[in-house]
Amino acid sequence: MITVIIATRDDAEDLARALAALAPAAMDGAVRDVIVVDAGSGDGTLAVADAAGCGVVEGGGAAALMEAAGRARGDWLLFVSPATVLEAGWQAEAMGFIERAAMAGAARASAATFRLRRPETGVGARLVEAAAACRTLLLSAPSGEQGLLLSRDFYRALGGHRDLAAMADVDIARRIGRRRLSLLRARGMVRRRGPRSARRALRNAACVMLLVLRLPPRLVARLAA
Repeated sequence: MITVIIATRDDAEDLARALAALAPAAMDGAVRDVIVVDAGSGDGTLAVADAAGCGVVEGGGAAALMEAAGRARGDWLLFVSPATVLEAGWQAEAMGFIERAAMAGAARASAATFRLRRPETGVGARLVEAAAACRTLLLSAPSGEQGLLLSRDFYRALGGHRDLAAMADVDIARRIGRRRLSLLRARGMVRRRGPRSARRALRNAACVMLLVLRLPPRLVARLAA
């Protein structure tokens, strides 16, 4: 039913965790296959993918993601970050969304994303989670770490990802639009990856606002690079 597509670059440890969380969904038939899109890893990322039986597309950027979508065996695609560990039972929520979309005749015009969960305790982590939910609901701009679930036909109709580097995930969500993007109750756990990631998050947040203000996506992508 679902093909999971994971873009990697030197993410061996994170990928192993992400794939372990997908295993129960593969066993019950919700996940049909997993494709790793690898942008030249020099660590053990490809070895992890091979050991788990994943398909591999070598190369980065939008073209590689679209090639992976073309190879997908499932009718639905789930793009997710290797840093995201989906919580137990996520597949029930995803399958419920897919079934509702099919019954409503909206499979070619519906997408969903997961709630962001941080493993840290304290107010700061909860504020990050709340901000991510607000950004998704109000701006139709979830982060790539929240994942994106949509039918293969809808992905093709949107034209797939565009070559916008760090802004590609936000760009496709913005093209989907707020009314066609659902925020699922299931969560994806994302651990902090250091000060550099915090700086990148602030820069990406600023770029999201520029997209909301309708600046050309390619200009915003250059600012995010």
